[in-house]
Amino acid sequence: MSRRTNRRQFLMHTAAAAGGAGLLAASRGPVYGFPVNEKLNIAIVGVGGMGGSHVRDGEVKKENVVALCDIDDRNLHSAAEVYPKAEKYNDFRVMFDKMGRDIDAVICATPDHCHAVVTAAALRLGKHAYTQKPLTHTVYEAHVLNELARKNPKLATQMGNQGHSNEGARRVVEVIRSGALGKIREVHAWTDRPIWPQGIDRPADKPPVPHHVHWDLWLGPMPERPYNPAYHPFAWRGWWDFGTGALGDMACHVADTAFWALDLRHPTSIEARSEGAKPETAPKWSIVTYEFPARGDLPPVTFTWYDGKKFPPKELIEKYGISYRKRREGAKRGDEDAYETVAGFEDNGSLLIGDKGAAILDTYGAEYKLLPEKDFKDFKPPAPTLARSPGHMRDWIEAAKNGTQACSNFEYASALTGMVLLGNLALRTGKKIEWDAANMRATNASECEELIKPPYRKGWSL
Repeated sequence: MSRRTNRRQFLMHTAAAAGGAGLLAASRGPVYGFPVNEKLNIAIVGVGGMGGSHVRDGEVKKENVVALCDIDDRNLHSAAEVYPKAEKYNDFRVMFDKMGRDIDAVICATPDHCHAVVTAAALRLGKHAYTQKPLTHTVYEAHVLNELARKNPKLATQMGNQGHSNEGARRVVEVIRSGALGKIREVHAWTDRPIWPQGIDRPADKPPVPHHVHWDLWLGPMPERPYNPAYHPFAWRGWWDFGTGALGDMACHVADTAFWALDLRHPTSIEARSEGAKPETAPKWSIVTYEFPARGDLPPVTFTWYDGKKFPPKELIEKYGISYRKRREGAKRGDEDAYETVAGFEDNGSLLIGDKGAAILDTYGAEYKLLPEKDFKDFKPPAPTLARSPGHMRDWIEAAKNGTQACSNFEYASALTGMVLLGNLALRTGKKIEWDAANMRATNASECEELIKPPYRKGWSL
């Protein structure tokens, strides 16, 4: 018999002994006797864009990619050139129905609005799950995925904020927690995004759906609307129905290290200002301020987010001698002369300010400087206290095989994503949000209810 046949029989017999096949849909793992050196059978849902990088990821290639799923046949056929033996699907629900027992783990790299429905289905079937950032499209979805993962701690989960695995990020967390910067009460984080259209109206034209795009499946749980290239394949990020704007796109990277180092979780209030907001799209730029309460011995923190080429106040820039690269107007990414300056960090970064000094980080926390530099010229970093990562994808794969949890698992990732998405509530309502985390509600803005948990289109469920 083949290994596949033997494994099916093993799962069925184990399920029956446990009281019914419904207990196992089913993923292998230590609880099921998964050999650590055996390869994971992986399904990738969403194989264009970021999903395309997962298709070609060296760590993924070391495992068995048994299924590929995408609503765009061109993406699907391109991925199939890398994995010609993998089964191909347009609908992840059909894939799970037909191959549920032959899949151990799922990588989800769809647009934001489908993250939760794909990932929840995978978790309910007992699959390890790796989902791109932001973990979900809504605050409620983040809560659901966290609860599903908590119910089965043997499932390895990971959000795709790769910087969380950086050596530099771990060093920053250790420095902050050592007290080298004193008490930190202020954080600033910024991005050059959006680099796609925002602050625009819905397109009026109705071009035909390309023959290679399965439009109804692309819409997923969102309301019906005509196909338009303004949404697929790239610019969906700026549309509230499908993406989460510049904040949702980049804050799970840029804000991650500060969120981690300061043990932040739920803000008590969120306030935003912006320009060019439209009912259906995120604004041209925004500045969002979160207030976090004290956490044990840690003081309250004011966390300010900037996007659309907005940056921290000039006085902070001058005080700490910060320089960051500023893109020339009209310059394209990758142009040699795209930046007016090249000193310091890129135009995505963060600044943590303590009463003994500050730390400036690049986009992913891979590099950092302690400021003012003259005050830290003889600084010796503390001894390492955090486990080092073998790499973000490898960390998840190893966790799936040995029954542990990856570093940006859904307990952590749901909190980080939830914080990020609360900023969008403030942007969309135009109100300062008073947040009751325990009851998942804005106490002063009932209009947030439908944004926290929007209805799904008929035929789709979480």
